Amino acid sequence: MTLFDYPGAPENDHALTAVVAEMKRLDPDGTRAAKVFRRTFDQLYDGQRTGRFKVDQLFKTEKTHFGTLIEINLQREFEFVDGDVLDFRIAGHEVDCKYSHTGAWMLPPESFEQLILVAQADDLQSQWSLGVVRATLANRRLSENRDKKTGLNSVGRSNVTWLHRNAPMQPNVLAQLSPADVKRIFASSSGQQRINELFRVAINRRLSRSIIATVAQQDDFMKRVRANGGAREKLQPEGYLVLGGDYAAQVAVARALNITIPEPGELVSVRVVPATRDDRNSVMLDGAWWRAALPSELIEVPAPTLTMLSNKA
Repeated sequence: MTLFDYPGAPENDHALTAVVAEMKRLDPDGTRAAKVFRRTFDQLYDGQRTGRFKVDQLFKTEKTHFGTLIEINLQREFEFVDGDVLDFRIAGHEVDCKYSHTGAWMLPPESFEQLILVAQADDLQSQWSLGVVRATLANRRLSENRDKKTGLNSVGRSNVTWLHRNAPMQPNVLAQLSPADVKRIFASSSGQQRINELFRVAINRRLSRSIIATVAQQDDFMKRVRANGGAREKLQPEGYLVLGGDYAAQVAVARALNITIPEPGELVSVRVVPATRDDRNSVMLDGAWWRAALPSELIEVPAPTLTMLSNKA
């Protein structure tokens, strides 16, 4: 691929094309940037201390601060050097970083004619976007606010060279659950009871450590998951398995059961019932065969233990 093979990159803007090429080299599939967006949302919510998990729970000043945090966290992740005038340098070129929850990026006068790394994210949809555009006169709106700031016009928006558009990030399950389910999870004053209810309600969903911390609101929040007095033990009589993405054997169980696969640092709960080796999507645990229970099935047998499946991946 040549420097000019990126869709939307103007052929005469060598600096823009070089920046795009460098970003693609640093993060070809967007995995690193996706983690930055997830981490920034969680950092701002501070759920372990506040119990917050949605943008609309933040103060106005905190929402504004997201742009500063994403700029800092992107620079840390990719080790960009500071710019002389703008936020940082990429491939030796000055770049200004602008974030907007809505895509209405505000451009100050010092960014005019400069390269802009535009960022946008939707935590409810688990999506994020990063692109590069030059804030030329042709790409900017003519109107300005009292701070002399303006934004991209329709031409400028169409001229953004997208590195990743509406790319997936780790889901925020709490934000995606119904208000009734969230109320049910947070109804108890006990952190352990809240964690138990989370695994009952958010079954077959990817639950991050940040979600566990937000629900538990305790220092040793992962203790509320473990087998020795935590959710794994408390929910076993109800037929629940809590599978961790840090354990290769537990990930293999999730695959065999044909349920959501937990990624490293994630947990997935599932109800199981006895099965036979001939049953589709069944797995042997503790010397017996098991399959994922149907929503309507009653649980009459406790779930097997995961003692032998706790070696780190």
